Amino acid sequence: MDTDSFWELIEQCRRHSRSQDERLAWLRDQLSRRPPAEAVRFQVCLDQVTHEAFTWDLWAAADRIFGGWCSDDGFCYFGLWLVGLGRAAFARAVADPDTLADTPEVRCLAGRPREGWNNDDWPGWESLDYIAMEAYGRLTGVDDDCGDAFHEAVDAVEAEQGGANGNLGPRGARWDVRREDEAARRLPKLSAMFPLRPLTR
Repeated sequence: MDTDSFWELIEQCRRHSRSQDERLAWLRDQLSRRPPAEAVRFQVCLDQVTHEAFTWDLWAAADRIFGGWCSDDGFCYFGLWLVGLGRAAFARAVADPDTLADTPEVRCLAGRPREGWNNDDWPGWESLDYIAMEAYGRLTGVDDDCGDAFHEAVDAVEAEQGGANGNLGPRGARWDVRREDEAARRLPKLSAMFPLRPLTR
């Protein structure tokens, strides 16, 4: 599996259903029909792709959507959710995070209290990061809750390709999305769609 075939699988999954759970079930089934090495390569591609989204500008966009603050874990899950938007939307967001304001998935959140966002609306997709490991377990019969065998296989492939990027920090310069002048300049559409509550003293 290379990057193109990875994205084709994601696009097929996206066309299959809007429900995250149904998409995950479909992906798990598809990966479980392939050799174990394909599940490993799916995870390698996923790690590489999400690393492309590991930027301070995209973190600021996530901060804005989440009301002014997005945790470390929340941003990781946000990056996985970006993958689920499809290749074109993902590439646009990496190049210009404010283009997220044009996606139906983000537009449907605007003006709604975050407490009312359901699982399929929520801009995070943690479970996508486990689906290849689950398929690998099915294929190999390895009952390994911590996924040691799977992660060793992923690490080996990533080492062959020049190593993983997991320990590197976000690219670019960090900035505070709560500064309205800066946010309006850098993320004009998202800032208008997701106004922050004024700070109370």
